[in-house]
Amino acid sequence: MVISIHGMQSNCLKKREDILGRNFTNSGIAYFAFNNRGHELRAYIKKIDGDSRPEGGSSYEDVLEGYYDVKGAINRMLELGYSKIHLQGHSLGCTKIIYTYDKLKRENNTRLLESIKDIMLLSLVDIVGIQKESLREEKYNEALKYAEEKEEQDKILDLMPRECFSHPISVKSYLRYFRDNERIDFARFGDKNYDFKELNNIEIPLFLRWGTVSEIVSQDLDELVEFLKSKIHNERLDIGYIKGADHSYFEKEDTLITEMMFFIKYIAD
Repeated sequence: MVISIHGMQSNCLKKREDILGRNFTNSGIAYFAFNNRGHELRAYIKKIDGDSRPEGGSSYEDVLEGYYDVKGAINRMLELGYSKIHLQGHSLGCTKIIYTYDKLKRENNTRLLESIKDIMLLSLVDIVGIQKESLREEKYNEALKYAEEKEEQDKILDLMPRECFSHPISVKSYLRYFRDNERIDFARFGDKNYDFKELNNIEIPLFLRWGTVSEIVSQDLDELVEFLKSKIHNERLDIGYIKGADHSYFEKEDTLITEMMFFIKYIAD
């Protein structure tokens, strides 16, 4: 059973999900894609007390709460009788999977951990690094200062100025990514001294891929792959990139599924 976790502004209805789902199921592996709380830009989440607020969608979500989405999906698939889980994430979905896996280990949740047989990460993004490069240091610090001023005014659901991020984003979400990010700032591709402890905490087989066209990385991909090979100490690491693929793997889905299937059958198994 593959559980797919989508990224920012996305949903479970993408063409890529259809192609991956069809190919996996045709090969005898069930595929579950669902909308997590970060789908689209704005999503209302109904609370247990009946209240409904715009605390979901990429503009408003707290990425740490993705833990409950990933954990809930695993629990549901186990309830349905599946016992072998392959976790697949795309972009921010990768961040949510790594955070969730790390938290499950800290909680010593052996039942769920033993069900996860491997992890597949598509286009893992260094969110902080990309943001700093995009805004430059002065503008980056100005944006953080603006967000903190809004926080003091109890206006965390206000949107940040348009130039601060690639899509509309609330003050609350902005502060999570760029200030209160000690649990999610683990894709530090530009930090030669970082030990990548969260990725190294993944002791099961690990698959990493990027595209070469308009991908959200700053580094040359050959250099990035070799750098991560030297940092990630996983005996069953399958890392690389797909030539001609963009961040969404548009029209390269067949190549992607071929490499993923090879990983599952011959490296992870």
